[in-house]
Amino acid sequence: MAEDLLKDFNPFDIFDAEAARLDRFFSGLDEAGWRRPSRCAGWSVRDVLAHLAGEELYNHACLDGTVQDLMAQVTAEGVRGYEDFNEWCVRERRNLPVADVLAEWRAKNGETRERMRALGADATLDTMAGPYPVGLQAFHYDSEYATHADDVGAPVSEDEADGRTSWRVAVGRFVLAEQGAKVQVEQTAEQIWAAVDGVTASLSYPEFVAATVGRLPDSHELDPRIAGALRCLA
Repeated sequence: MAEDLLKDFNPFDIFDAEAARLDRFFSGLDEAGWRRPSRCAGWSVRDVLAHLAGEELYNHACLDGTVQDLMAQVTAEGVRGYEDFNEWCVRERRNLPVADVLAEWRAKNGETRERMRALGADATLDTMAGPYPVGLQAFHYDSEYATHADDVGAPVSEDEADGRTSWRVAVGRFVLAEQGAKVQVEQTAEQIWAAVDGVTASLSYPEFVAATVGRLPDSHELDPRIAGALRCLA
């Protein structure tokens, strides 16, 4: 089963670790650091924080069982679709003091992590796609937080780099299977082999992770058909 790919990892511990990484990084920034461009096109580091803070509206709605109410609320604000919601969250916080946005994210995400852990991996919560296991939702959040930590340049120590890459490979493979992606993926001790439409490629673990979250550089030589098929977490 696809979920066997995740059995060796604790999604709540990972969520805590990635949130702590971002918190440490954000807490040490000066004004120039907040203005620095992130790896997200058009967003500064400050904008990434605003996105994370605004996203807690959705995370809490999932926990409260009020996702449809939230969708109705943001639709009334003129928001249409996921990308529009992300931009709206950033716009709503652009004129606020960054200290206030950081405090908002820190408090609301802390509550999200605490409530999800208390529910346990096998419980379910409300999502836009319907009821979904808490543990699996946490893995999706883990991937997003790790991706945005990399987007803003939050440090990753040598001691944790390999383990971090391992769980991210597992999450990527799980989501591809969950979505029924039309790409064949096989993992060896050193690389990922991928095939789609008769085209094949071998990727290092970091390259595979980057492909799953849509962060391969434009200069990368991976066939666009494989790159598109592997993108499943962004």
